[in-house]
Amino acid sequence: MSELAAGARYPGDGDLTSVVIVAADSGPGLTDCIAGVLQSTVAVDVIVVDNASGDGSIAAIAGRWADDRVRIVRNARNLGFGAGCNRGAALARGSFLLFLNPDCELDPDTIARARSAMTADIGLLGVAVVDANGKRETAARRRDPLLRHSLMSVSGLARFQSRCPSLAGVEMAAAASTPPIEPVDAISGALMLLPRALFERLGGFDEGYFLHAEDLDLCRRVRDSGLTVACANEIEVRHGKGGSSRHRPLFVAWHKHRGMWRWFTKFDPAARNPLWRAVVGIGLALHLAVFSPFYAWRQLLARTRRQPISDND
Repeated sequence: MSELAAGARYPGDGDLTSVVIVAADSGPGLTDCIAGVLQSTVAVDVIVVDNASGDGSIAAIAGRWADDRVRIVRNARNLGFGAGCNRGAALARGSFLLFLNPDCELDPDTIARARSAMTADIGLLGVAVVDANGKRETAARRRDPLLRHSLMSVSGLARFQSRCPSLAGVEMAAAASTPPIEPVDAISGALMLLPRALFERLGGFDEGYFLHAEDLDLCRRVRDSGLTVACANEIEVRHGKGGSSRHRPLFVAWHKHRGMWRWFTKFDPAARNPLWRAVVGIGLALHLAVFSPFYAWRQLLARTRRQPISDND
């Protein structure tokens, strides 16, 4: 186990995949996640970027792994997801980067299969994401959250998109069969694989996002560079859905709304229209205001139930 300072650089290893995991009070699932990655059938190293966790999870992994395959970067404060990923990527040894949520569980062959699925025209690859019950999450196959797509989703009209494509929402309709490798607008940020050289050329994640929508932003910029974003539908990753997010729903909701506003103003042509810009801004603010008391209550309940993680857990 080694602890790293920002600024160190390593030569690229073509056979090595560097797995970057950003942790922020991520709970015991972080240990399980790392253990699964280290069982991979291909060469990997793990960079855990700690955003000032206080739940004991970082101490737990520091005490468990003593080899150089697991390295920890400690931030004095929570820098956000994108900024954390960028700091981890800057220390990567591998030629490929795999950004992984700390509440994900991989099979031993997951990374090998994902690497094999990469082709010259694919810039960013995701996989099918399933919950604890094996149900597929729709975030793995998404369209850009343009205003017209978002309105179709919010209004419920998107349920008719299979019969009327003009009603397509953000979430792509479930299909009886999908191709093994499917070009999409956006994949889930739970697992994102791309060449390190491409990530560096794009300037990494936009650190103007703190949490949420930075994955949508990266997908858009990969596509704008002329490469494809694709989902490997036959590869699955189990997603625990929120080791740290569960404990602070109000915090997450605030940054989710803020992130969607940033994406809208950067990429949606509708944002150039002052009227639509005002409508979207007011709509996001009202939505957050209406649901904030509910999020605050959930956050209060979560704080009363939290227990620190011992090194022996």
